[in-house]
Formats: sequence, structure tokens, C-alpha cells
Amino acid sequence: MNNYYVYILTSRRNGTLYIGVTNDLIKRIWEHKNHSKKGFTEKYNICQLIYFEQTNNINSAINREKQLKSWNRKWKLDLIEKVNPDWKDLYQELL
Repeated sequence: MNNYYVYILTSRRNGTLYIGVTNDLIKRIWEHKNHSKKGFTEKYNICQLIYFEQTNNINSAINREKQLKSWNRKWKLDLIEKVNPDWKDLYQELL
């Protein structure tokens, strides 16, 4: 069974947010941290993993990503603060 992840990255506490989906969270966050792909996160140095959810259904993951992207900023911040009030980079905990 495959696992899929919806994740939120930031540049700093209360900074710019990025929401993505992947089937390999450790690899994908490593790519963000090492700027291996050009784009929004590389341009704005968005590489701190502050929130993620796991599911075994790709459609659920994609739908959740779309849902989170449609939320207003306050709702996103409330979600992050609920599970990660210190805005700790969760990447090291995955290793």
C-alpha cells in the first residue's frame, strides 16, 4: 500500500506558505531544502516542514491539497498552530 502526504512548508514563522502533495515526503522535503528544483519554493527559500498529513489514497491527498490551498490564511495558520505551535521544522523527526 502506498502512502501519500499533503504538506505545508514555510520560509519562517508566519512567513510565506507552500502546500504540496507527494508520495515520498522525506525525498520531497530534501529536494526543497536543497533547491534541486527551480520554482516558487526555491525563489523564496521555503523549506521548513511545519505540517503534514498522511493518507493511502492519492485522490484523497490531491483533494485535501486543493482544499487547504483554497482556505484563507487564518485557517491555515490555525491548523499549523494546533499541531505545531512552535513552528518547529518537522523534517528531522522524519529521518
